Amino acid sequence: MNAMPAKPPLRELASLSPPEALSKILAVLEADTGTLHRLRADGLLHLEQHSGPIPDALLPVIRRIPVGKGMAGLAAERAEPVQVCNLQTDASGTARPGARSTGMRGSICVPMMKGTRLVGVLGVAVERERDFSDSETDWLLEAGAILAETCE
Repeated sequence: MNAMPAKPPLRELASLSPPEALSKILAVLEADTGTLHRLRADGLLHLEQHSGPIPDALLPVIRRIPVGKGMAGLAAERAEPVQVCNLQTDASGTARPGARSTGMRGSICVPMMKGTRLVGVLGVAVERERDFSDSETDWLLEAGAILAETCE
């Protein structure tokens, strides 16, 4: 994997549409797929945007995610990043069984925070085993915070 740019163009995310912002994030992290869920008044995370290969059968499952369920739900509940090196072999219970159907391995979900308030969850995944570095995680958290500002 190439090193991340020293100063990724985070601020430009605010001026991009959600599909463009997600594409930019995936490009910077060299990720294969991504999701953007927003927390709605019903207390569920609603899928607002996705990019990359997500099986059609999985889309109904991830359209609405309860806080506390799966990686996105845990990231929302804990208000902190949740990652798995290999979705295919993870036995921790962090990832839901349906996540395996994506064929992805390395995955991370981060909360999108507006100050101290949860607005949504940003998730990315790659086809190979991968632990996202602290600098990548920090960058993704910052990207999520910028996107959170544009959510309302």
